Amino acid sequence: MNLIRKIAQAIAKTKFASKAINENADLYTFKEKPSGKVFGGIFLMVISYIIGWPMIGLFGALSLYWNEPLMIVVGGPLLFGLAHLAFLAGLYLAGGKYIMPFIR
Repeated sequence: MNLIRKIAQAIAKTKFASKAINENADLYTFKEKPSGKVFGGIFLMVISYIIGWPMIGLFGALSLYWNEPLMIVVGGPLLFGLAHLAFLAGLYLAGGKYIMPFIR
């Protein structure tokens, strides 16, 4: 228990933690109803998982079935990049308001 207390005191001495302690950082933000922007961001993150590997697997199977290798060679990386962009956009929309109170 003594080790945990020493670690907590060391963290409390950092600039970020001392600022959070002085501002009485709380989790009030999480009690509010999420806005449409947050729901839109979560929707984009869910869509990114659907666009990601399942869709790439489908493209791979279809390229084998139709004997069109360029379908997966070109479409796979494009879908993978699109999935990443959708996830990052969703993360920006959904997480911007919540990340700082959560970290503090």
